[in-house]
Amino acid sequence: MPAIVWMAIIFLGSTDMLSAEHTSRFLVPFLRWIDPHISLAALNAIQLGIRKLGHLTEYAILAMLLWRALRGGIRRQMQMSLLFLVAGLAGAIFAASDEFHQSFVPSRTASTNDVMIDICGALIGLLICLAFAARKRPERI
Repeated sequence: MPAIVWMAIIFLGSTDMLSAEHTSRFLVPFLRWIDPHISLAALNAIQLGIRKLGHLTEYAILAMLLWRALRGGIRRQMQMSLLFLVAGLAGAIFAASDEFHQSFVPSRTASTNDVMIDICGALIGLLICLAFAARKRPERI
């Protein structure tokens, strides 16, 4: 259920509600408060960086939630590599479908670069899960 809720949050974020125009309404004044002399180019670069970091983070969280959901519903014999593959593929498919959805939102644009960033975020999340799973396994002698 948490993975489905997170997917709904990502879907809502892909609407006009979190477009660059709307996020700049609170981000630009905040950045100008920090540095009143900040240039327009710097503002645009920071906003772009924050938006791309958001993509990376939201898909890392999604992948971890998918990992958790799939891990809990399977037998222990399932190999970590298969779990990694299934969760990663699900994250990639959702990333592509999310960008496709954005192509229908007038204030948004679909981008293959964003899909790649999303997939990288999912891989980072899955690597974190693998690291924790490896720590929990007892070493074999």
